[in-house]
Amino acid sequence: MDPVTGLPRGRHRGVVHRGHGRHSGLRQRRNTRTLYLSTHVHAHRASTKQEGTAPSVSGCSSVRVIIEREYVNNIKRKKRIGILTGGGDAPGLNAVIRAVVHTAMKDFNVEVLGLRNGFDGLVEPEDVLILSHTEVRGILSHGGTILGAANRGNPFSRKTIINDKEVVSDMSEQALDNIDRLKLDSIIVVGGDGTLSISKALYDKGAPIVGVPKTIDNDMGGTDVTFGFDTAMRTAAEALDKLHTTAESHSRAMILELMGRNAGWIALGAGIASGADSILIPEIPFDLTPVINRFEERAANGSNFNIMSVAEGCHPKGGKQQYKDDAGLYSGRLGGIGQTIANELRVDSGIDSRCTVLGHLQRGGSPTPYDRWLATLYGAGATRLAMSGSYGMMVNLRGREIGSISLKEAVAQTPKLVNPDGDLITAARGLGIVFGDE
Repeated sequence: MDPVTGLPRGRHRGVVHRGHGRHSGLRQRRNTRTLYLSTHVHAHRASTKQEGTAPSVSGCSSVRVIIEREYVNNIKRKKRIGILTGGGDAPGLNAVIRAVVHTAMKDFNVEVLGLRNGFDGLVEPEDVLILSHTEVRGILSHGGTILGAANRGNPFSRKTIINDKEVVSDMSEQALDNIDRLKLDSIIVVGGDGTLSISKALYDKGAPIVGVPKTIDNDMGGTDVTFGFDTAMRTAAEALDKLHTTAESHSRAMILELMGRNAGWIALGAGIASGADSILIPEIPFDLTPVINRFEERAANGSNFNIMSVAEGCHPKGGKQQYKDDAGLYSGRLGGIGQTIANELRVDSGIDSRCTVLGHLQRGGSPTPYDRWLATLYGAGATRLAMSGSYGMMVNLRGREIGSISLKEAVAQTPKLVNPDGDLITAARGLGIVFGDE
């Protein structure tokens, strides 16, 4: 124990999964790795005998303030939790942050540091936010994240510019060093499959990480539902509702292309909720003949229009998924299938068709009450996992109960896809909804 900082040396050695009856698998950190803070403290004590002068700590000014306060007042430091939000933004992120802060401070008397811009804030923590009740006041209903997000900040393959050339480097060791530098006893990482896969890899190298599942796509394994999904589905359903009036007025097929990558949860949920006539999802390769037949059937019954809910990752039988093209460059992002379907309907059957791409509107705005509720429970649950030393775990929802699952298992179960033979699809077919496969 450092007599000045109260920082236990080698605090990550031999951490045990409490409640799981086995060693966490955290490897012993190298003996040659010296804690950043301790280095500066000892250098200071060797160079001056002046009492009440805090050690000089370069880098993150906000953390330096904490260290100086602890040194001057000669107090034992509190335990400290870090939190970061990785990947794309999703409604409910701020609710998680708020719940972590309130739970950590009230139930455990623990400090919380917010790492900005995803894993970038761990690799280069130049601006860390000291979180308290003041910083999280009023953010429960706000979209986005007060910490910022980044979906390109993988510390294992970080892109940097060296001599005017882009270089990809493994900076995971630097991230681990900064955990020591910031004196973090644990880190809560909020993200989807990419972010939590990185978290699992960092945990395997010794990082005391707890995960929180987040994605509007609802494709994260190991949990029944992710926060952000309900808000995205509501936004999509409202858009489909509005397209009804135009479709009916002009006797058209109105197509709404929705996010979801390789999973059709948003398109399926919004389509059922808004009374879509056709739903095309990645899990069920489609043929347009049943869609055309459905349009003609409705026209014969006096309803000369059609509403289609289309997932960006859906694809025709025997065909491939379609990707966007950005200024002539392959972007690697799914999209464009809605317009392709509209063109084919016009050419093959003469059906007047229009496509709307909802895009990032699905990720924005205030979270629904359900997403606020779920995100709050996740944040509180993750804090309890962190304080119990249950690292390498992800908080989850089973039924109406909050529990946990290992990051390893959760990542292995991702992507979580719609079951083509499941109850949701069966119910939709019973409503007369066409999926393009029969």
